[in-house]
Amino acid sequence: MSTVPRIVILGAGYGGVLTALRLQKELNYNEANVTLVNKHDYHYITTHLHMPAAGTDDPENARVNISKLIDEFKIDFVKSTVVQIKPTEKKVILEDGTLSYDYLVIGLGGESETFGIPGLQEYALNIRSINSVRLIREHIEYQFAKFKREPERKDYLTFVVGGAGFTGIEFIGELADRIPKLCKQFDVDPSFVKIYNIEAAPTALPGFDPELVEYAMQVLTNKGVTFKIATAIKECKPDGVVLATGETIKSSTVIWTGGIRGNRLVEQAGFEAMRGRVKVDPYLRTTQNENVYIIGDCSLMFNDQGKPYPPTAQIAMQQGVTCAYNLVAAIRNQPMREFKFDNKGVVASLGKGEAIGIVFGKKMKGGLAAFMKKLIDLRYLFIIGGIMLVLRKGKF
Repeated sequence: MSTVPRIVILGAGYGGVLTALRLQKELNYNEANVTLVNKHDYHYITTHLHMPAAGTDDPENARVNISKLIDEFKIDFVKSTVVQIKPTEKKVILEDGTLSYDYLVIGLGGESETFGIPGLQEYALNIRSINSVRLIREHIEYQFAKFKREPERKDYLTFVVGGAGFTGIEFIGELADRIPKLCKQFDVDPSFVKIYNIEAAPTALPGFDPELVEYAMQVLTNKGVTFKIATAIKECKPDGVVLATGETIKSSTVIWTGGIRGNRLVEQAGFEAMRGRVKVDPYLRTTQNENVYIIGDCSLMFNDQGKPYPPTAQIAMQQGVTCAYNLVAAIRNQPMREFKFDNKGVVASLGKGEAIGIVFGKKMKGGLAAFMKKLIDLRYLFIIGGIMLVLRKGKF
């Protein structure tokens, strides 16, 4: 019987891909059998999805074929959907088979958190995948086409974005840029188009620098966005939203960007979870199973102030690197490394040529921040695919 340890990685998001690529680099041939499982045969760049969703970029630019990233002699790729995780049996049930493991890495990504708001699950659209952003883009174009046939239906041209976090703000920046082109294409008076951004928290971009938030809101307001801050959505209906203030906004397009929870499969596996996120030890292992590592949106880690880290791409990438290091250490009976988050900064785009950010402790806004955002995107492409991927996907 083979004694080569079996490592199974679930999910090819930021954390899963970085784990696989680092294992590919660090492990010797036949030192471990590594299997990467993903329901698509491509990795998609989540932080880029707001652009194709608004129609300002091609969805193809947000995805990379997994076969272009991995060495098939070191990593087995299985295209399948995870149905169940059985940690006591060290098995993963897929829709078309079963995988056994010695070490498991769960990087399945998150799901939209609706906070129990009625109707959001049924009637709102989400920016969560390549297919979901294709749907949003086509849906928006369809509203303009329908308006030409029913010009009394102003709700066709009313767009409601729930949530003013990074995804919501970046999406409305792109959407506001796209609207003039759609108006010209469909011969629609731009004054008929309304974009509402609704946020329950007392500020847009909660936790971000107030000066930069004010700048961002001014840029977007100048582009035609109407903000309703400190205002919760009470209910989502087929024909719009009802706000906690009692106001109703009639709209055929509600896009929800208001929160992320962990994957329900993690809860169903029996791990102790909070909204689908599992508390992990400093080495990224679950407290119940030392051979199970959880990274990305499904992991719950706390900073020095006792607050949970937000589920960001930057954290998932760094977790992937540490996770791979610790897997190699476990196999070789060497000391593990504790995960320490190195916050290199954050940048939020506000549409073409505009952004805000804090990078290495310095505030940035306008064109400089937009350029920095592009550099961050190029750096990620280089990390996962080298210069050839940068040349293929990194368009200025």
